[in-house]
Amino acid sequence: MNAPMITLGVCMCAAACGIAETAASATSTAKDQKKVAITVYNAGFGVVRDERTITLPKGTVDLRFMEVASKVQPETVQIDAATAGDKLAVLEQNYEYDLMSPAKLMEKYVGKTITIIQRNDFKDARIPREATLLSFNNNQPIYSIDGKIAIYRGQEEVELPAMPENLVSEPTLVWLLDNAFEGAQTIIANYMTQGMRWNADYVAVLTPDEKTLNLNGWVTINNQSGATFNNAQLKLVAGDVQRVASEEYDTFGGERVYAMAAAPSRKAFTEEGLFEYHLYTLDRPTTLKQNQQKQISLLEARDVRTEKTYRCIGQNWWYRNKQGELIRNIKIAVFIAFTNSQENALGIPLPKGTVRVYKADSSGNNQFIGEDNIDHTPKNERIELKLGDAFDITSERRQMSFTRLADNMFEMSWEVKVRNHKDEDITVEMIEPLGGDWKITESSVPFIKKDAGTAQFNLPVKKDGEAVLTYTVRVKW
Repeated sequence: MNAPMITLGVCMCAAACGIAETAASATSTAKDQKKVAITVYNAGFGVVRDERTITLPKGTVDLRFMEVASKVQPETVQIDAATAGDKLAVLEQNYEYDLMSPAKLMEKYVGKTITIIQRNDFKDARIPREATLLSFNNNQPIYSIDGKIAIYRGQEEVELPAMPENLVSEPTLVWLLDNAFEGAQTIIANYMTQGMRWNADYVAVLTPDEKTLNLNGWVTINNQSGATFNNAQLKLVAGDVQRVASEEYDTFGGERVYAMAAAPSRKAFTEEGLFEYHLYTLDRPTTLKQNQQKQISLLEARDVRTEKTYRCIGQNWWYRNKQGELIRNIKIAVFIAFTNSQENALGIPLPKGTVRVYKADSSGNNQFIGEDNIDHTPKNERIELKLGDAFDITSERRQMSFTRLADNMFEMSWEVKVRNHKDEDITVEMIEPLGGDWKITESSVPFIKKDAGTAQFNLPVKKDGEAVLTYTVRVKW
C-alpha cells in the first residue's frame, strides 16, 4: 500500500541551477573586497564604502556586485572607477531583491509541469508523479494529476525542472558597464543602508562625598543591515542630520545591552568636526556582524566636579482657583549637574545618550541610583541629570487665603512646609510656575524671577528639622 506524500517540501530541488550567463558577465563577492568603511549615524542608518579589486572583460559587461547590505537604499548607490577612470562607464544600474524561497519557487511554476515525489515507506521507494501546479495561494498548492484536481497540505516533496528566472539567493547590485580597461581594477561602491544605529551610553560613579564623579562613555552599535562587515574602518556621526521622511522605517528588535564599567577603559575614538556635526573615528579596524550589538569605549574622565540639587516643582493650576485641601506628599526631586569643560576633566562634544549613575555602598559594591538622558552636548555646556525623588525629604502646602480682586485678578497666600529627615543640612529649590501677570507682594524667603512664568525660592532646611515658606502672590489672567 502506498503511503501518502509525507516528506517536507523544503528540500525542493532543481535540475538546472542558474540562468544562462552570457560571455560578457562578471560576479564580485566579498572575497574581492580590499577595504570597507562604515559610517553609522545615530538616526538609524549607515553609509558603506565597499572597495573591491575586479577583473572585467572588455566591452559591455553585466557585473553582479553581491554580498551587499540587504537593506541598501538602491537610489543612493554610487560607483567609482578608481583605477579605470573614464575607461569604465555605467550604462544601467539595477537592484535585484526578489529572493529565492520555497514559496517563491512554487509561485514561479504556477501553470507549469512539475514532479511530485510519493514515498512507499514499506518498500523504501520514491515514486515520481507528473503534475501541473494550478495554484499556490497562502502556501497551499493545488495540482492537476491525470486530469483530476489534487489538493495537498504542503508536506509533499516537489522537484522543479529548472531554476526560474529573476530569482536571486541574496540581494545583488547589478551594473551594465562599458569597460575599456584591461586587467584588474579597483571599483568602489558607496551606498546608504537602513538597519544600522548607534547611541552613547555613559556610566557615572559618584564618590562617597558626592562632590565628584568618574565618567566612562561607551558607544553601542547595532547592525541589522543584512550584511557582515569584516575588518571595517568605523566612523560615527553625532548630530541631528536632516532626512526626507519616508514610508519605510526600521525597527530594532532584541534586547539592548547596557555598559557597566568593571575596569578602566581606553579612549578608542578620535573626534573631529564635520559640517555642523561631530565625527568619531575608531583607531583600529573592527568587524560588525549581522544582528550583532557591539560596544566600544568612547571616553574616560575622572574627578569630574558635580553638584547635587534638591528641587520641589509646583503646578501652574494651583494659582487659578481656590484650593481648599492640604496638598500632601509633594515629591522632592534629586538632580546632579556638572559642566562639560576642560577645566572639569571633560571639554569634549558628548553625543546624546543615557547616563546611568552608581554609588558604592558600605561594602564597596557599586549600586545603581538613577539614570537620565542627555542631548548632544557641546563643550563648556552644563549637564543636569534627574536621578529620582528623595526618600527622607517631604513637603506639603496649603493655600492660606484666596481673594478675588476683579473678574480676572486674584490674590492668594501660600504656606509650604519642607521636612528634612537627613543627617545633614540641605537647601531645597522651590520652583513655582506662575501664570498670567503675577507679582509676589511678600514672602518669608527672597525669591528669584527665573523667567516670565517662574519664581524660585531657595529654602534652607536644617537636619532633622522643618522649614516653612510663606508668600503672597497677585495674579492677573
